[in-house]
Parts: sequence; C-alpha cells; structure tokens
Amino acid sequence: MVVRRSRRGEVMKKISEAVVRRLPVYLQVLSDLSKRDVQTVSSQELGNKLDLNPAQIRKDLAYFGEFGRKGIGYDVSYLIEKIRQILKLDQGLNVGLVGAGNLGRALCNYNTYLKDNMKITAVFDANPAMIGVAINSLVVMPMDQLKDIVVARNIRIGIITVPAAEAQNVADGFVEAGVEGILNFAPTILRVPEHVRIHYADFTTELLSLAYYLEKEGDETDEPVMD
Repeated sequence: MVVRRSRRGEVMKKISEAVVRRLPVYLQVLSDLSKRDVQTVSSQELGNKLDLNPAQIRKDLAYFGEFGRKGIGYDVSYLIEKIRQILKLDQGLNVGLVGAGNLGRALCNYNTYLKDNMKITAVFDANPAMIGVAINSLVVMPMDQLKDIVVARNIRIGIITVPAAEAQNVADGFVEAGVEGILNFAPTILRVPEHVRIHYADFTTELLSLAYYLEKEGDETDEPVMD
C-alpha cells in the first residue's frame, strides 16, 4: 500500500501497489493511441486492449482525480499528461546504475531510446578494468565516487545489476548517498530503511514461476479406460 502525502507531509490517500503498477501500462497504451491520432478512448476500449475490467480502470484513475467525461470517455492527450504527472515523468528524474556488466550495459544502451525524463545519468563499477569505459554517452566511474556524483547530479533512483553477494553493499551505498528508490536485478533480498522504496526484477524467479503454468508432462497421455 502506497500512502500519498502532500508537500507538507499530510497523509492523503492510500494507493495500492497494484494500482501504481498499472499506471505505466495505461500510459503505454494511451501513448500508442496518441501515435495513431486517437483523440478519445473509453474505459471499455482500454479494458479490451488490456484485458481488464473497465470498472477497475475507472476506479484506478479516480484515485487521482476525475479525468473522464460520461458518454465521451477520456481525452487521450490530457490523460497522458496527467498520468505522466502522477508518475513524476513531467520532471527530470536522474538514475544511477551500479554494475557495468552485460545487463548493466544493455540498460545503458536502452537508455538512449528513452523519451521520458527518467534517464540513467551515471554508471559505476567496482572492477578497475571497467573504469573509464564508455557506454554510449556515459563513462563508467569508480564506486568511491558514488556518493559525490549521486548528490551532484541529484540522482533519486538507483539500479543494481551486480552479483547477489555484492548487492547489499551497493544498496547501502545508494542509501547513504540519498537515493529514494532502488530497482534491484540481483537475485537476493535487500535490507533498506523504510523511507527507501525497493523493487525487484529477478529474471530467475520470474522464469521459475512461469514454469509452474506450463502444461505438465504427461497431462495429455491417454489414461486406460476401465470397463
């Protein structure tokens, strides 16, 4: 559950994590509609595209305001603008990444194509051989510069793409430097203070859980029929 607070720290509404996670999905679909010059869209149409109950979509959006008009639907451009504001994509959000291995480099390369204001602006690694290596417009920097650069560049989100054994130390460094959120790709649970939000992106866990839903071997084998 996410508690929204005003700038003065007043508690506003409690928003479930599921709602927050659906907002970027709505934004993706709306952005695709905008590219096709679609001006308005109903919750029913959004629901059909996302395989979601239209009532759920209306409820999600109602947490943040009244954006639709009965009988007309949602203005696509306006709703994009509002969701971007809710997700803080209307302001520059600098991201720091630790771990310039294959995954880290892939994320930095993907960074080039991002159109939103959330960008990886610094990359770090503990391997001396990686220091100074250029990844597109970024240059890999040593870990002992993490805190100073995070502060200087106002980096608010950290990404961890290091082995599990090193991840907690990296998280501690991010926390000490003042980041507010961490996206962890390492296959381990991290301990951070309550004021720091952490999300996990563990490929191994996702693959293992996906395997559960595969049809079990032998399920279609003909069973003997007893007379």
